[in-house]
Amino acid sequence: MGVVLSLAGIGRTFGTKAALESVSLEIAAGQFACVVGASGSGKSTLLSIVAGLIAPTSGAVRLNGEPVAGPGPERGLVCQSGAVYPWRTVERNIAFGLELLPLSRAERRARVDWYLAETGLEPLRHSLPRQLSGGQRQRVAIARALACEPEVLLLDEPFGALDVQTKEDMQVFLRGVWRDTGTTVLMVTHDVEEAVFLGQRVIVLASDPGRVAADVTVTLPEQRDLAAKRTPEFLALRAEVEDLVRTYHRRHAAAA
Repeated sequence: MGVVLSLAGIGRTFGTKAALESVSLEIAAGQFACVVGASGSGKSTLLSIVAGLIAPTSGAVRLNGEPVAGPGPERGLVCQSGAVYPWRTVERNIAFGLELLPLSRAERRARVDWYLAETGLEPLRHSLPRQLSGGQRQRVAIARALACEPEVLLLDEPFGALDVQTKEDMQVFLRGVWRDTGTTVLMVTHDVEEAVFLGQRVIVLASDPGRVAADVTVTLPEQRDLAAKRTPEFLALRAEVEDLVRTYHRRHAAAA
């Protein structure tokens, strides 16, 4: 697999405070990578830089070798709020980005139909967001981002506002969609268990300033269900990552 996303020496300061320092990463095509870290590690700032929403103070982001200079359809972004359009039905929310692309009406309809089926939203295609649960709204947001077939799907705490049951259902859903689409995913989460369950690798950021402290390969089977969370292998990986997060947070606290 070739490298699709490259971060080289990314730094970001806000006034006199350094949020990120010398962050370098390479994400392979089709890979699912999760970023975790304690408060102050700059997780969301890093994702915003990759999305092109803010510019780095130093370093560069490249997508397929080309520099990222701002937002673009080749990067789909889903945040915790979901941010669906309340006046649009489910199908029209999914179609939103497609209306900006040079596609025929038939092509747009076919793509919307596929993602409605893939995300289990077909029965709700004519519903408005106010008629949906929180998990259903997040499915709409993910389907809308994927419908444009981005090179990379960026996820910023997408399930952080959901209850535990819905959150786990969405984790299984997201992993299935990722397997079916082959989309490269870069996800930020504070939930170590979620990162280990979803990702093929977990990148741990140290705090103040945020920097890469560890890059852990997830050695679990690719086919996973929620029962995987109870296996010794999963529990050991979760403990390893939790210890890393705690260790680098303690070092920051001691230095402060």
